[in-house]
Amino acid sequence: MAQLAHPYRPVPPGPRATLREVPWSPRLWREIALVIVFYGAYTLVRLLIPHNDAAAYTHAGQVMRLEHAFVPDIELNLNHALLQAPALAKAANIYYATAHFAVTLMVLVWLYRQRPAQYRWLRTSLLLATAVALIGFWVYPLAPPRFLTGQGFVDPVTALHSFGLYSSPQAGDLTNQFAAMPSMHAGWAIWCAVAVIVSTRRPLIRAIACLYPIVTITVIFSTANHYLLDAVAGAAVMAFALFVGLILHLRGNRPRTAKDHEVTNKTTIVDGVGGSI
Repeated sequence: MAQLAHPYRPVPPGPRATLREVPWSPRLWREIALVIVFYGAYTLVRLLIPHNDAAAYTHAGQVMRLEHAFVPDIELNLNHALLQAPALAKAANIYYATAHFAVTLMVLVWLYRQRPAQYRWLRTSLLLATAVALIGFWVYPLAPPRFLTGQGFVDPVTALHSFGLYSSPQAGDLTNQFAAMPSMHAGWAIWCAVAVIVSTRRPLIRAIACLYPIVTITVIFSTANHYLLDAVAGAAVMAFALFVGLILHLRGNRPRTAKDHEVTNKTTIVDGVGGSI
């Protein structure tokens, strides 16, 4: 039987554990159903959250005043800099609309197939962080910077008439555009980086994993979709979820004591006797 890897240590080089070699490895159909149901519920709840426009714009003002007390207009400066390079801005729009889900799903599938010893706690952490984020969307609706045209922000999707997550009114109506705090674009990107870093020793892959959340956070600022505080909140939520997922994993895989073996043996004997009656 393959030995489970310690969650803090990357899997050492050599033969990789297969799904059949890991005793707790979940069935593929169950995992697919879990991801589909959870993501569907996440999308539905986002849509059903009441759209409180007044509260969303009030909260946007609160966030901007708080940020300006500590840092300059980082989002506004990046937004204007991106618009100076239309080709790059169009690429950023596509990145914002697609990478968030596509990269996360690819990492999740890779973990399931190649790193089953790491998969379970990382999957649990991802689902937990997403569930916590829904609470934030509900209690703190927030208008994104691209809605604050009076503050100088420009939506590169509408300005350049390019493809984007909200490039049509129909697309905007199918989601809650005030669901911005915390930023799960930042949170999921950080999850992807952590998942890859703890699951491989290859320096190049680790370096790419580190760059991914940096690029993602830069994109969400420059496309005027999120504030700095959104990203900070997303990182905090993901850190909490990773910690909880790891603790649950360690508790479920702690070494068995002599007392545990004694209880197991007694249970086996009782079951055996019961079965023979």
